[in-house]
Amino acid sequence: MNPTAVAAALLVVLGVVTPALPAAAQDMLQYLDLSSDEFTKADMTRADIEARLAALKPGETLDLSGKRLNRLDLSGLDLTRTKLQSTRLNGANLKGAKLDAVVLDQAWAVKSDLTDASLVGASLFQTQFIDAKLDRANFSNAMVSADMTRASLIEARFDDAMLAPDLTNQSMGLMRGVLKSANLERASFRNANLTRSVFEFASLKGADLEGANLSGSELAGADLTDAKVAGANFSDADVASAKLVGLRGKNKASGLNALRNAASATLD
Repeated sequence: MNPTAVAAALLVVLGVVTPALPAAAQDMLQYLDLSSDEFTKADMTRADIEARLAALKPGETLDLSGKRLNRLDLSGLDLTRTKLQSTRLNGANLKGAKLDAVVLDQAWAVKSDLTDASLVGASLFQTQFIDAKLDRANFSNAMVSADMTRASLIEARFDDAMLAPDLTNQSMGLMRGVLKSANLERASFRNANLTRSVFEFASLKGADLEGANLSGSELAGADLTDAKVAGANFSDADVASAKLVGLRGKNKASGLNALRNAASATLD
């Protein structure tokens, strides 16, 4: 199944999709009714969640899969003993929340605020973080096949994270990290697998890409000014109209002579 078909299926599940999806659709928000109950209502309160967490026995997990938790203030909560698969967290306040190793697959967190949140080792398969605030959030060692289009990720950490698609299992199409037009200034991607990930028109100014694998990544229109790239692999990366100036450690990077569309990029 291709990514567009997957997007269509997700929207149908939500029940908020318009009758037709153009084949080239990537940004799904224009097809969603953001005023619908799926994006505005909550099935529980913060107090409900805190009470259920407090009642957990050792080894138990609070399964909140599919629950609507839209617009709740969950800031600072330790949610490491929860499962949030397909949970609706649109517009929710999760500042400083602890979500290490939590399953957030297919969760919707459009326009949510996870500033300073910890998601170390979390599973983010088809998670929707479009227009979210994720500054200084920690995604180290996480699986990030998520859509973070237009998200603010200033100083976020993706060290050792997996944003590349699983090419051995393509039943759901080419699921990968999508960070189109995201603000990734001073973000860290040390030793991250960014193969085929999408960074079109993203700002990666001063980002730390040391040891990262960016082979086949989509960097068209991206700004990598002053990025750290020692040990990074850029083989076959598409850099059409990208800005690759002031790269630090580029003499220790590989693949810079095997870029796609380098003729239209700004290089020094």
